[in-house]
Amino acid sequence: MCTNIVYEWLKTLQLPQYAESFVDNGYDDLEVCKQIGDPDLDAIGVLVPQHRRRIHEAVRRLKEAAETVAGLYFTLEPQP
Repeated sequence: MCTNIVYEWLKTLQLPQYAESFVDNGYDDLEVCKQIGDPDLDAIGVLVPQHRRRIHEAVRRLKEAAETVAGLYFTLEPQP
C-alpha cells in the first residue's frame, strides 16, 4: 500500500484498514471522497456503524472546509 492523501486521512480517523479498499474503488483523492454516501461505503466494505458515522462526519468536515476556503477567494485590483 503506497502512502497517499486518502491513506493519511483515514489514518487520522483511525481507520487505515480501509485505505486499500478506498483506492481500489476509485476514492484516491479527497475531492472524490467528499461524494461518499452509504452505497459507496457498502461497496468499499465499511460495515461497522461507528466507522460509517466517523467517515460521514469527516466527509461533512471536508465539505465545510472547502466552503470556507471558497469564501476566502478575492481579487486584488489596483488602486486608482
